[in-house]
Amino acid sequence: MASIPEKDPHWMAPEFTKPGQDFEHDDHVNLHEDVDTLIAQMETEIEAAGPQKDMFAINFKDPKHFTYFLVVFASMGGLLSGLDQSLISGANLYLPKDLGLDSKQSSLVNAGMPLGAVIGAFLISPCNEYLGRRISILIACVLYTVGAALCAGAIDFPMLVVARLILGSGVGLEGGTVPVYVAETVERRLRGNLVSLYQLMIALGEVLGYAVGAIFLGLPGNWRYILGSSVVFSTIMGIGTLYVPESPRWLMHKGDYLNAFRVWKRIRGTATRESREEFYEMKSSLEFEVLQVQEGRTKRFPWMDLFTNPRARRALVYANMMIFLGQFTGINAVMYFMSVLMGSIGFDDTQANYMSLVGGGALLLGTIPAVFYMELCGRRFWALAMLPGFFTGLILVGVSYNFDPAVDTVLVQGLYLTGLVIYMAFFGCYATLTWVVPSEVYPTYLRSYGMTVSSAWMFLSSFIVTYNFTGMFQAFTGIGLCLGFYGGIAVVGWFYQLLFMPETKNKTLEEIDLIFERPTMVIVKENIKNSRATCKDLLRGRFRKVATETQRVV
Repeated sequence: MASIPEKDPHWMAPEFTKPGQDFEHDDHVNLHEDVDTLIAQMETEIEAAGPQKDMFAINFKDPKHFTYFLVVFASMGGLLSGLDQSLISGANLYLPKDLGLDSKQSSLVNAGMPLGAVIGAFLISPCNEYLGRRISILIACVLYTVGAALCAGAIDFPMLVVARLILGSGVGLEGGTVPVYVAETVERRLRGNLVSLYQLMIALGEVLGYAVGAIFLGLPGNWRYILGSSVVFSTIMGIGTLYVPESPRWLMHKGDYLNAFRVWKRIRGTATRESREEFYEMKSSLEFEVLQVQEGRTKRFPWMDLFTNPRARRALVYANMMIFLGQFTGINAVMYFMSVLMGSIGFDDTQANYMSLVGGGALLLGTIPAVFYMELCGRRFWALAMLPGFFTGLILVGVSYNFDPAVDTVLVQGLYLTGLVIYMAFFGCYATLTWVVPSEVYPTYLRSYGMTVSSAWMFLSSFIVTYNFTGMFQAFTGIGLCLGFYGGIAVVGWFYQLLFMPETKNKTLEEIDLIFERPTMVIVKENIKNSRATCKDLLRGRFRKVATETQRVV
């Protein structure tokens, strides 16, 4: 098979040429010819190789339908993740009494899943790199099933902690794999929306978890049914994952161009010019990355490029700062202790379980706009518009702790629930970015390693916030923790995003490479310039332009 020229510039989209440099007509003609030549060559090789036998391979007449099929099943990982995060909330009302757990043991049981997810995150690189995205998701389903079954049958504290660690390992592995799988398979104009679907499924899973807690509320040993219920969902996801293909970018990364093209035809087709050119871009970019590695980078330890390669290092810092802002504003601590917090403002155990649906429902509803409009509005809009919103919610939640729930019950519950709904709704939109950003910013040959770092950091942050929540709540008081600590991080984070956050909407993964090739100060200067222009648009009432312009977002 003929190789793409080593320094062929034609795979770059016109908007990513250097300032003052334009593509000539001949360049476009040559690009189209190169693309058509490659596609014709791949078609010839597939015909010569004959049909591929795969008992799980299914085909749709319209490749778009197949794309939606695989995204739904892959995103069920989000449903499982959310389900297992919120199930513990209902179980917290009964589990400590049944097993005789003290407050520290109860905190460790709650934090066991995010701690196990850190372990699972370190499985991302070896599993994704050597086994592929599809097998990694299947392994995660097995860990989910085993962990949930052990939770349901736990007879003492050590067994329950081990079960939560195993369950968390599944969360960590699929949390770093599913968003990457979706980002690598869908077309660029839908990537942000469909990766956001993962967060929507997490939110849906959290609501479902609270509902499951309410269903089993009156049964003896109800926490066992609550924690064991996720076995059903992990089994369904495991069966569904058997029918989705491997990521074409991973196959190409491994040098299997023929099967990469087979999968590409199934999930994207080759009828449109955009699909044909993206396949060409993908192959050209990956071959160029291989050449770079061969010419000077460490082949034995490629993950070192995350720290030594400026382009990869910028992506590493950017992705993990977004995760920090998502986790250290308190979301998982609030989710895990939702029922307990409801009890602290005057609800009994039964009411607390049902009222937890309010917070989970707000998170779910808040996620929906991002799923539909992530690519229309862009990453910067969601980041900069959502942080002030959930900061407002944190203010109301914090203020509610200044009143005595025994005396001012209605006032406390009104302030707390209003603040909680605002916080959850705005965070629902923001949380999508903690999956979208890491899944798209790393170069292909480092994506598995980058997602290992990002996922490990995400779940380690969740563990830190969750495990220390009770102690921090007592030390800071409610208003100090919600408004001072979580709210303070939100304010500082807003200014960080204003200056350092580039826009990546509607770009292929290969075009995003070029964004991060630029020095950080170039991005900062561009953001400052665009923010000034956006301020003028806001003052003139051009709100639609602010929400939809690619770069010009405050």
